[in-house]
Amino acid sequence: MKLPLLILASASPRRADLLKLLKLDFKVMPSDADEAAHEHLSPLEICQLNAHRKARAVAKKIPDALVLGADTLVFLDNEILGKPRDLAEAEKMLGRLQGRTHQVVTGVSLIHLRGHRERMFAVSTDVLFHPLDREQIRDYLEKVHPLDKAGAYAIQESGEKIISEISGSYSNVVGLPVEELRGELQAWRP
Repeated sequence: MKLPLLILASASPRRADLLKLLKLDFKVMPSDADEAAHEHLSPLEICQLNAHRKARAVAKKIPDALVLGADTLVFLDNEILGKPRDLAEAEKMLGRLQGRTHQVVTGVSLIHLRGHRERMFAVSTDVLFHPLDREQIRDYLEKVHPLDKAGAYAIQESGEKIISEISGSYSNVVGLPVEELRGELQAWRP
């Protein structure tokens, strides 16, 4: 038996591209769920909660579908570095990340409401930035549009200019841990 209709509850073109790597048919239906950031939750818990909220909002509209929600955040010393409001904030974020290791966490929720099934998981990847001066940061920001990216950067867009090394899943840093998701979807099949 194959998977029910798969819906990606995200407007992220990066997530859609990563999901295509699994050679699955899916539809995109962005979620309108609000994201939460509770200080009493761990980074993994925050991302899983947000992924669940996104998936559930779409699953309520199409209960026969298998809905995939995801949420990716950048954490530095357990502080969330979300999407910057403007270029000045993006420059400040990259200045804080330079020369340091931070975590990129993606929470994933798979929900099939009609089947009363849900599976949530989170993946964390350590990312080490090169030491960067102000000119290098500004050069990077001229090449990449940072305002729709957690932590103000994208590993797949001139990432070699700012990132020294990663420990863990590359696709997780892009926005969807494909390796883990593949295993979860294989286990999902009845």
